Amino acid sequence: MRDKKSLFKNVRVIIFILALLASVLLIHPGYNSEEGLNTNLNYGLDLEGGSWLQIKLQGALVQVDADPEMIVSQLVEPVIGAPIQVTDSNLEVSGVSSSDSYLTFTTSATVSASQLELLNLGSVSVDKLSQGTTQVTLTTSKETLIQAYLAQAFDAEVLPIDTEDGTVYEIRAEASEEEIEALMEKVGGTILKNEDGTSTYKEGVSTDTRDLTRDILNDKLNSLGLKDIPVRTVGEDYILIDFAGIDLATAKDIAEKPGKFEIRIQTTGNETQHVLYGDSIVSVGIPSYHDNQWHTPFTLDEEGARALQKVAIDTGATDYPESHYLNMYLDEEEIYGAPLSYSAASRLKETPIYSWEASTGTDEAAKTEAETLQIHLRAGALPVNVVLVGSGHVDPTLGEQFKTEAVMAGLLSLIAVAAVVFRRYRRSEILVPMVGTSVSEVIMILGVAAAIGWQLDLAAIAGIIAAIGTGIDHLVIITDEVLYEGRLPPTKVFVSRIGKAFAIIFGAAATTIIAMSPLVVMGFGALKGFAITTIIGVFIGVVIARPVYGVVIKELLEVDGNGSQESTAD
Repeated sequence: MRDKKSLFKNVRVIIFILALLASVLLIHPGYNSEEGLNTNLNYGLDLEGGSWLQIKLQGALVQVDADPEMIVSQLVEPVIGAPIQVTDSNLEVSGVSSSDSYLTFTTSATVSASQLELLNLGSVSVDKLSQGTTQVTLTTSKETLIQAYLAQAFDAEVLPIDTEDGTVYEIRAEASEEEIEALMEKVGGTILKNEDGTSTYKEGVSTDTRDLTRDILNDKLNSLGLKDIPVRTVGEDYILIDFAGIDLATAKDIAEKPGKFEIRIQTTGNETQHVLYGDSIVSVGIPSYHDNQWHTPFTLDEEGARALQKVAIDTGATDYPESHYLNMYLDEEEIYGAPLSYSAASRLKETPIYSWEASTGTDEAAKTEAETLQIHLRAGALPVNVVLVGSGHVDPTLGEQFKTEAVMAGLLSLIAVAAVVFRRYRRSEILVPMVGTSVSEVIMILGVAAAIGWQLDLAAIAGIIAAIGTGIDHLVIITDEVLYEGRLPPTKVFVSRIGKAFAIIFGAAATTIIAMSPLVVMGFGALKGFAITTIIGVFIGVVIARPVYGVVIKELLEVDGNGSQESTAD
């Protein structure tokens, strides 16, 4: 007989053992009297109980047309307090680039460029004419004017989206077709029609906005230090959030915290003026304590820094900072407010400031406020408001029951497979390594799940079972190839047959991975978890576990000089 200790000198076996030990360490099983068996594994809503919320994104997509001269009158006259007279415009001329298009008007009022730039109508040029007349030239486009008009009307972001059928305006706020139609009538416009005569209005948001909202919510919720919270899209306008192990009331409270982040500056009394949204914040630092204050540092992009400088100058905050608080809002509720420091106010007169620090105070409450503010700033602003449209709760006892039943289903499957394998081969030296290989694959899959923080739900359990089923098929192929004539062949023949077996196995594994890949890419909720778990299991089996099984089979079924085999049991 050959020395079975040689197994532990094989590179594949060493890698297998190290991977198995690493998986056990990552899973970190333990036991205490209060919680019983505990591990580092994360369980999803199905297995742990908890709550789920479904939220809808508020917005509208529409194609409109309007008279640009009427739009300028509607937006400019209330600001300057006097009528205007459009004297020249090429906005309706086709073939003119947006950089060359313009609109010129005159007025008897005194107008400053900074006053009109706040309307976001384009580049502004102001000239004084004779007899107290002011001439204003806007370098702009019809799309820019419509965007500004809708943004002011709904007090929300409006994005023009270029499509093959023309410009679609995404209104990032609740806006009905009737409201938009009424607004466009005021400026000589209307909602455009499709070729079939239907309205181009559509309730909802673009795919990019939906995905951006999902990503921000995901970052926001998972930065709160809770268990991993899956955030996934459902259809075009809905987002589903699972809160495993969290009751419904707490889940609603958590979900309501993320929202539309905005910085506004106090003008007079309780009146405030918009400065920027959270997407102008490019980075957020860790709260620190210095100058006897807790501070949360953050950095603005070019557009945000210049917007803050401009509004601070226009409102007088650079001259009287104590009278003009800089306020931060989340879902229109104030979460922070403080005046500009005198040094910052002085610098803003000369140049934009990109790096800022929000100070919160000196005590522990101030530290907590600084850390909370960091989360709000880091997550950025939700591009649209959201509304809760559905919710549900899975009782923890029911989740525990699912978990127990899932484990029992796995054990029964393993026992059934072992029985079939033993009936086929009737040899313990084949049964033990085959079952042991399957169990080790489960441990390694769970180790990967623990390492990446993957939540195990019923779909993931189904993926593990599918991977193990595929693994057993592969092990049977290996066994049948090497025992083609009922006995283990000489080494040269063995190598040839094991090569043939692995050619079949690699082909089957590649087919499985390719078949599952569309589910991963398209992200169909629970099906995505099933696909990812199956792919991980197949990959672990093919790369680590199944080659080791081939080595073990060869060592346990020893070969004599004539190619006959004998039992290796002592």
